[in-house]
Amino acid sequence: MNIYVGNLPYQIDGTELQEIFAQYGQVQNASVIMDRETGRSRGFGFVEMPNDEEAQQAITALHEKDFNGRPLKVNEARPKTERPRSFGNSGDRRNFSQSRFGNR
Repeated sequence: MNIYVGNLPYQIDGTELQEIFAQYGQVQNASVIMDRETGRSRGFGFVEMPNDEEAQQAITALHEKDFNGRPLKVNEARPKTERPRSFGNSGDRRNFSQSRFGNR
C-alpha cells in the first residue's frame, strides 16, 4: 500500500520517515518530497508498505499523532493522475484581460 504522509517537519528525511513506519511492519520505501528549486522538503512524503494490514495499522496509529510539534496527516495515497505540463506563459494574457475587464 502506498501511504501519503503530510504536515511533516521540514527537517525530516526519508530514513527517519522509514523508521517511524517500521514500528508497524515492513517498509519497502519511504521518501520525503523535495522542492526542485530550493532543495528543501515540501512537508510531505510517501511510504510504501507491502502488507496492507500493517499499512492500515500504521495509518490508524499515526494519523493526527504529534511529531515534533506537528500533527501528522496520514492516509492511503490517491493514485497519481496525469497533469498537463506548463511551459511558461501558455495562455494569451491579453485575451484574458480583455474578456474579464473589457477592452482598455
